[in-house]
Amino acid sequence: MTKKILHSIWIVSSSVFLIGVVCILAILYQSFGTQLEGELEKEAKYLAIAVESVGQDALEQVSKKNDRVTLVDEDGTVLYDNYADEGAMENHADRQEIQDALKNGSGKATRQSDTLQQNTIYYALRLSDGKVLRVSSNQDNVISLLQDLVPALVAIFVLISVMSAFFASKLSKKIVQPLNQLDLEKPEQNEVYDEVAPLLTKISRQQSTIREQLEMARSQQEEFTLITEHMEEGLFVMDAHGNLLSFNKSGLEMLGVQKASVGQNVLELNRSKIFMETVEAVLGGNHHEALMDLDGLSCQIIANPVFDGGKKKGAVLLMIDSTEKVQLEQLRREFTANVSHELKTPLTSISGFAEIMRDGMVKPEDMKKFADRIFQEAQRLITLVSDVIKISQLDEGGIPYEKEEADLLEMARDILDRLRPEAEKMGVELRLEGETMIREVEKPILDEVLYNLCDNAIRYNKKGGNVQVKVQKEENVTKITVKDTGIGIPMAHQKRIFERFYRVDKSHSKEIGGTGLGLSIVKHGAGYLGAEISVESLPGKGSTFTLKWEN
Repeated sequence: MTKKILHSIWIVSSSVFLIGVVCILAILYQSFGTQLEGELEKEAKYLAIAVESVGQDALEQVSKKNDRVTLVDEDGTVLYDNYADEGAMENHADRQEIQDALKNGSGKATRQSDTLQQNTIYYALRLSDGKVLRVSSNQDNVISLLQDLVPALVAIFVLISVMSAFFASKLSKKIVQPLNQLDLEKPEQNEVYDEVAPLLTKISRQQSTIREQLEMARSQQEEFTLITEHMEEGLFVMDAHGNLLSFNKSGLEMLGVQKASVGQNVLELNRSKIFMETVEAVLGGNHHEALMDLDGLSCQIIANPVFDGGKKKGAVLLMIDSTEKVQLEQLRREFTANVSHELKTPLTSISGFAEIMRDGMVKPEDMKKFADRIFQEAQRLITLVSDVIKISQLDEGGIPYEKEEADLLEMARDILDRLRPEAEKMGVELRLEGETMIREVEKPILDEVLYNLCDNAIRYNKKGGNVQVKVQKEENVTKITVKDTGIGIPMAHQKRIFERFYRVDKSHSKEIGGTGLGLSIVKHGAGYLGAEISVESLPGKGSTFTLKWEN
């Protein structure tokens, strides 16, 4: 802006100077012409007096360096000329100034010389004898006048230009200074030119509008970030080229990526075939769904393109952890298969024994033995069905039991008393330690959990071993531990022992019986009771199961 003001002032100054020079030259030229006419009139009158007094000889004294003097007869014949040979000169009767002088006593005229490019001013005066005395002088034209004044004009123009530039620079800086010192953060608090006030008011309103919009956008962004960061699903928003516009922490964790940045291409996060095909499909404008396996994590990807006015603007990727769903489906299939297998075994035995008995192939003395086998298999079948019903009820949370106060130590003692005959048969010693501990629980479920733990501790023990049940309280934790000196559980199997129908040693399990659902009932029952179940075990050293409540 300073340069523009400086340039404008300099142009105005120069223009004013040039216009002034032209006007002054015109005035001077006109003034010089008028002055010259007056001088010629005076000179003609003086010479007329001399000629009338002395005669034509008075003109001989006129030098050629003076103005041109010409004496013309009444018929236009040139009688004398101080610059030319009068005999060679043409008749001047047609000259305007001569005609006016003869008629009116005096005359004047101005003519331009085509060769000299000069104006000649003529003044003619009629003498008493009828002759005409003419005096003339050349007047330089504007161009000649300018040529004489060029050096001075150039010097003046340079001086004016320098002064104009200097003062224009000072003035422009002074004009612009208040504008440069404007506080645009508080436009209406500035004291500046009145002409700028409407602009500052408009800026203030615009700033207020922008602040409101920015605050709204920031609030919406915070809400969006808060929502997306607390989503369990992974979310990726990208533009039409696959560059990230937004993402959340869950999405990065699913892909196993530590960090990412806005503007980064989404394909840099994962190079698997399924992921790349999904991104290519959605960037092509198509809805796409796929299932990915990410280091044991089953993840469902749902990709949708985003359009605006029919034009593709980007895409959204939603990643849903479906691991539990897949595992539950797998467990359901395994459970169905295992239940079918477990039911088929006793039913086959019952059917076989019954068929033999029906065909009369059993001796009377063996009839009791076969009946006993059928009874055992039927009991096994009833136990299996009962366990399946229990675990199904625990899964669905449909067990109609209410909490009631129970003495955990007395419950443990009662369970050990019920299992004591079995323990004596196995040669296993039962021990109980602890103190009275009252807690509100669903007693039938706790009884089932403790019974299964103690029963397993006896079944998988060694002859001469022992089972120790301990009820204790440590700070804010209530614990019941069931410790045995049995065969133990290898580390590789400890994470799976709570799965339905999972057996560490199938041959040994078959020998001691059981449905394979005991520890699964324990896990689900502990969850129903609000407790946590854990195991510590070493092969050949025994196992310790701990049921723990946080008070």
